[in-house]
Amino acid sequence: MTLPGHGRYDYEPITARRSFCWPGGRRLAVYLGVNLEHFAFGGGLGAELAPGGPQPDVLNYAWRDYGNRVGAWRMIGLLDQLDLPATVLANSAMYGYAPDLMAAHRARGDEIAGHGRSNAERQGGMPEAAERALIAEATATIAAAEGRAPEGWLSPWISESRVTPDLLAEAGYRYTLNWCMDDQPVWMRTRAGRILSIPYPQEVNDIPAIVARKDGAQAFADMITENFDEMLEQSAGQSLVMGIALHPYIVGQPYRLRALRGALAHIAARRDEVWITRAGDISRHCHDEIADSLA
Repeated sequence: MTLPGHGRYDYEPITARRSFCWPGGRRLAVYLGVNLEHFAFGGGLGAELAPGGPQPDVLNYAWRDYGNRVGAWRMIGLLDQLDLPATVLANSAMYGYAPDLMAAHRARGDEIAGHGRSNAERQGGMPEAAERALIAEATATIAAAEGRAPEGWLSPWISESRVTPDLLAEAGYRYTLNWCMDDQPVWMRTRAGRILSIPYPQEVNDIPAIVARKDGAQAFADMITENFDEMLEQSAGQSLVMGIALHPYIVGQPYRLRALRGALAHIAARRDEVWITRAGDISRHCHDEIADSLA
């Protein structure tokens, strides 16, 4: 029996791939994906601290807004303290809502990647023309503010239609973070040529860990350090990518930030052994230096 497939990439076991290295001969690339999200008041989707009641759901809206007003700024302080770069996965609505926050990340030299218009909506259920318009609107907003179009995309809620990779490639995107199927970058087929899938974590990610599984602050921090230590060992044999997905309204809470600081300091202390970078830098290295070595 042959099951329905997507045709975007072929099966290739990680143990059977060509060898390659990251810059400086490093074998493990690590990046932080900081999600900056804005939500509609009184409607739409949104992560919940507690089961929401009738709209307007003030409790959960305000909890999420804490991330933009407080948590994200505390996280910038932490990143500065540890001298860590970030890939900022930004809803384009953030430019109108919290321009100072976006400017602060710009001043740090952080990469800005596309993350839809708002996490109050999903693109996967949209007609193709509407989804194309969503991608175009988000891209144009980022390009106008940053002086260049984003190279990478993460869909709100990791929501894709059947044609999302095609639309991203047609819009000029070079990489997607939507597919969590590997520990190495993988080329994906689209009707406009290939696009790079860079590993984005759904395990080392505070929403599944803390919101869904109810892991505590220290448990999530331990997850980061254990994952890092194990991948560093595995990378002795082949180059890998470790992403860490963070949302300021979750890990920007003081007690979680304190635990996160310890985990990120653990990684920063090994910076001479690993490539601490941004997703866009991984993409450029893959496109320009090691394209033929990837699955």
